[in-house]
Amino acid sequence: MLFERLKLSFCFIILLVGCFLLMVNLYGLNRDIRVDDFSNQYLRFPNDQPANFNDTLLELIRHQNETDIQYSTRVTHVVARGISHVEWFDFPPQQFNQLIPIWENYFLYFMGVFSGIPEYERYHYANYHRSLKRGIGLCGDASMVVSQLLDDQNINNKILTFPGHVVVVATFENGRQFILDADFGVVVPFSVAELSSQSAEIAQLYLDAGYSHSDYQFFNNMYQQAPREWNGVQHFITKKYYFEIFAYWLKWPLPIIMMLFSLVCLTKMKRTKS
Repeated sequence: MLFERLKLSFCFIILLVGCFLLMVNLYGLNRDIRVDDFSNQYLRFPNDQPANFNDTLLELIRHQNETDIQYSTRVTHVVARGISHVEWFDFPPQQFNQLIPIWENYFLYFMGVFSGIPEYERYHYANYHRSLKRGIGLCGDASMVVSQLLDDQNINNKILTFPGHVVVVATFENGRQFILDADFGVVVPFSVAELSSQSAEIAQLYLDAGYSHSDYQFFNNMYQQAPREWNGVQHFITKKYYFEIFAYWLKWPLPIIMMLFSLVCLTKMKRTKS
């Protein structure tokens, strides 16, 4: 008798949880993960509000007869305009949806609340559409977006990590390499092998783009160091990359499966009693 009651309670709990998660998903259909307030007090760079998401997607479409170098250069600037540089650790994670809201994806939300893993408490999207849609990020986010865009166009690229910064290196058919810094919107027309010897000239590119002398010093020192190379986003954040795919793939089927399972069990229990 006790077992039957426990089984009945379990079925009702599964049914309620499934209904709750389904309602959460439906509610999320009418919500936007991008917040409205990008005041300068929140931004690393003044007037760095992200460009409209739909406009950004249109700008990322490759132009007819656009070369690989032209496309790579252009999307670096487009991505820089599409992602706002909020002070990542200065505000509550809910303010800019760094903690993924439960209505967006309950798997990522529960990981952020209960796992104790910092990467989920202030989440960096692997999927570049979601990253651009939220409109915030750091150098790693911008580089992952650019890397995936180049992958879509079969342009050979790698993610490079330096102490304190992340960029992308694109290698073109003629063997020429460009460093693409979509965090700052700067394209560096040098190869990885040339970075150390050309660090001062590279740092000048950031100064010419309107950044400060402290940024000049940072990049002058940074490009003198040997970077670590990553073969795309899957290599860069392997576990999170695949977990994010799983989390978004399962977020709709799971509550439906839970509801169907509990209803089948309750129906069988009712038939058994009668």
